[in-house]
Amino acid sequence: MIAVTVTVNGTRHDVEVEPQVTLLELLRERLFLRGAKEGCGVGECGACLVLLDGEPVSSCLVLAADADGRAVETVEGLARDGALDPVQAAFVDHGAIQCGYCTPAMVLAAEALLRRSPDPGPAETAEALAGVLCRCGSYPKVLAAVAAAAATKAVR
Repeated sequence: MIAVTVTVNGTRHDVEVEPQVTLLELLRERLFLRGAKEGCGVGECGACLVLLDGEPVSSCLVLAADADGRAVETVEGLARDGALDPVQAAFVDHGAIQCGYCTPAMVLAAEALLRRSPDPGPAETAEALAGVLCRCGSYPKVLAAVAAAAATKAVR
C-alpha cells in the first residue's frame, strides 16, 4: 500500500492505495465522485478527463500515487453554493449534453481552455476539446456553449 495525499475539489484526502490504482479508480471507487467516466481505459476517449494542477489529464492513465501532493478538480467541484458554473450552465442552455457520458470531461476541457484563453475562437476551442470523443455528435452545440460561457465569464 502507498500513502497518498491528494486535494480533490479543495478537500484534502489522505488515502492508502495499491501501487496500480489509477486516479480514476481513486476518484470513482474511493471518493465516490462519478463525473469522470471510464470509456476506454487507455486514454483515447477522454471520458475520464479531470484537471490535475489545472491541466487536463486522462485520469485512467495517471496512477493515484502520481497525484500525491497535487490538486485535482472534477466536474463535481465546479458548481458553487448550489449554482452551476457558467460553463456547466452554458452546456445545459445550449443542449450540449446529449447522453451525458462525455459531458463532464467536455465541461472540464472547456473550463481549462477558458482559464488559459478567455476568448477562444472556434478553431482553438475545437482543438482544446479534441481529446474528448462524443458519440452523440453534439460538437456544434458544445462549441456554441463554450462561446457563450466565455462571454458570460468575461462579464463576471
